[in-house]
Amino acid sequence: MNKTFAYIRVSSKDQNEARQLEAMEALGINERDVYIDKQSGKDFNRPKYQALKATLRQGDTLYIKELDRLGRNADEIKSEWQEITQEIGAYIVVIDMPVLDTRPRDNGMGEMEKLISNIVLELLSYMAQKERDSIRIRQAEGIAAAKKEGKRFGRPRQGITENFIKAYEQWKVQGEISAVRAMEWAGMTKDTFYRRVKEYEAQINVYTQEGSDNV
Repeated sequence: MNKTFAYIRVSSKDQNEARQLEAMEALGINERDVYIDKQSGKDFNRPKYQALKATLRQGDTLYIKELDRLGRNADEIKSEWQEITQEIGAYIVVIDMPVLDTRPRDNGMGEMEKLISNIVLELLSYMAQKERDSIRIRQAEGIAAAKKEGKRFGRPRQGITENFIKAYEQWKVQGEISAVRAMEWAGMTKDTFYRRVKEYEAQINVYTQEGSDNV
């Protein structure tokens, strides 16, 4: 008997998956068949996602709220999509993008529908990655420009330290480490770390905006 599953991803442990869960519950998907990762979408080395993929069988259906909940790397999204739909033989439904629904129609999926679905997948996965890259570039440019001007971030007693800045860049700008590892590098608790992130990003955004206004 074919089964229905759902995959949910949020980028960090302090983000709330309620919106995605509500969408799956509205479809009547059993909670035990919902797999949730609280992890970056930069790659697919996520425990719940890998467990889900090992569970999927031919004819099963996988629901995802939005394409970027699956991942953010365009090439890897396409590779995973093909593995699930072609090698495993399961169907994927992206709730917020009805054209990305690989289930067979009553009269079977026609070649034109398959072509349109593939084109949309290519476009959306590319856009998801470009947006991620653009955010990183803007942040990196803001940090670099501020450093060049000798600008210091944060209030000394509040502790936006050099270690924090390095950890932030490795985590948020370059995407090379997890938030948990960045906290360890910065030597901060989760609450303190995310307060510093908000302060730091607010100052970067102000500085970046000032620079763009002078162009």
